[in-house]
Amino acid sequence: MAAREQLTAAVNGGLRRGIFAAADSRNVRRLVKRHGMRLGAGRFVAGETLDECIAVLRRLNDRGLWANTTLLGEGVADREQAAAVVHSYEEVIDRLAAEQLRANVALKLTHLGLSLGEDVAYENVEQLARRAAAHGQFLRIDMEQFAFVDATLRIYRRLREEAGLDNVGTVLQAYLYRTPEDLAGLLPLAPNLRLVKGAYLEPASVAYPEKADVDAAYRRLLEQMLAAGGYTAVATHDERLIEWTIRFAAENGIGHDRFEFQLLYGVRPQLQADLARRGFKVLVATPYGPEWYPYLMRRLGERPANLLFFVRHALRG
Repeated sequence: MAAREQLTAAVNGGLRRGIFAAADSRNVRRLVKRHGMRLGAGRFVAGETLDECIAVLRRLNDRGLWANTTLLGEGVADREQAAAVVHSYEEVIDRLAAEQLRANVALKLTHLGLSLGEDVAYENVEQLARRAAAHGQFLRIDMEQFAFVDATLRIYRRLREEAGLDNVGTVLQAYLYRTPEDLAGLLPLAPNLRLVKGAYLEPASVAYPEKADVDAAYRRLLEQMLAAGGYTAVATHDERLIEWTIRFAAENGIGHDRFEFQLLYGVRPQLQADLARRGFKVLVATPYGPEWYPYLMRRLGERPANLLFFVRHALRG
């Protein structure tokens, strides 16, 4: 059994590296962008327009699920592009409120100009957080590659401590060695944190390379988060971790109002429905937008089994 698990891990590791390499290929990008939605990318992305996304969010709500949505994209070249992204997110926030959807925005700071300067990103995300607060909405700051972790956490702290905004949360990645220290520093804020395993291809110098180590780190961090104050978004499709969370919460008197489960649009929809029927809050991460290619490649990379789904649709097409 151990040999089989090692072989599976090796194969998946090779597939991940190949998928991430393909993500940087202009030829592959051109092919997938031309045919991807028709071939199956639409399983993971709620369309290219806000109208298409709103229809998907409505269907999720009708099934008893919550959602967040993200305008896909990560880098901007100048302040004008960043301002355009801010304007688009303002439209999203207003539309979610007008449609009375159980949904919120999740965004990346690089999409708001982080590479142009930390203050640029801060000003833009503060503007959006205040607009969301005016509608009684929550806003999640996603975590990105290792190089952006410090800036992301500093901006989150500024929003909480300087701007006094408590409708914002951020994300921690279990595969980073630094995350236990980051968590310890955030817990006094009684934060709203999403815990993920990690989807970027980071070097072994900063992140656990082995799945078993990542899983163990995830469980340790989750135990700390649930035992402390604040609110925890348990972002995983791993049923063993999900059931462990449910048992731990029950055994320690942690109410359902202290945590939720978050899963990706198009991944394990039956599991999403089953958890909702059991009385748990389930939020489905439902991104949209024309710049969906990098997102799709990360979804394929973090779970190579998704690649089989995509290939089957490609062959049918």
